[in-house]
Amino acid sequence: MTTVDSSAFDKLRGRIQALRAKTIDNGCTEGEALAAAAKVAELLDRYELSLSDVEIRESQCEERVYETHLKKRIPIDECIGAIAAFCDCRVWREKNAAGEARYVFFGLPADVEVAHYLTELIDGAVRAELGRYKVSADYKRFRHQERHLANASFTLGMCASIADRLVAMKAERDGVIQSSGRGLVVLKAAVVESELAKLGLKLRTVEAGPGRFISPDAYDAGGAAGGAVPLNPAIRRK
Repeated sequence: MTTVDSSAFDKLRGRIQALRAKTIDNGCTEGEALAAAAKVAELLDRYELSLSDVEIRESQCEERVYETHLKKRIPIDECIGAIAAFCDCRVWREKNAAGEARYVFFGLPADVEVAHYLTELIDGAVRAELGRYKVSADYKRFRHQERHLANASFTLGMCASIADRLVAMKAERDGVIQSSGRGLVVLKAAVVESELAKLGLKLRTVEAGPGRFISPDAYDAGGAAGGAVPLNPAIRRK
């Protein structure tokens, strides 16, 4: 059986850990989070383009869990699907033994590693940007009883904006990969779906509920925070 070079994967994981130290550990801004997402996507694509089709077909899919440590839904819920798609993973939401929500990413080892990192990164960035918004003059104009809605609206707007940008970044990445002449995206999807079927899970898509009340001003402020930085996530050829 063909085995994937573990040293190459270890190198990729090391680069992710280095990015984590520069962003998550130091409280990154939303812009820094998306810039890091672009960088880690480039590293991931370089790594996976170095693998042969046989190596990818024989790779074992893994699960990677992101714990929220909360029983209620959190803002990142709004873009968790975009994160999974960005990393060519499947994702589902479940509860742990304590009744707390968690996300389970399923896919190739490098993909789930990156998906977990991006979830951690974006979750932290949304919280950090909300903290900055809450000391702004615009936020202070809300009456005390309106601030809970403003908080929720800001984070919803920001997560929706980030999700849109991840979708656009993914489309650009896929275009670059396809131009290399390899059907890498289709190949990985086939491997993941085949391995997922072996788990015998009954996953269901939860439809969006009734429209929610939002504060348009706070939502727009979150959207602006989520779309502030120009990105160029395409693989750079040397």
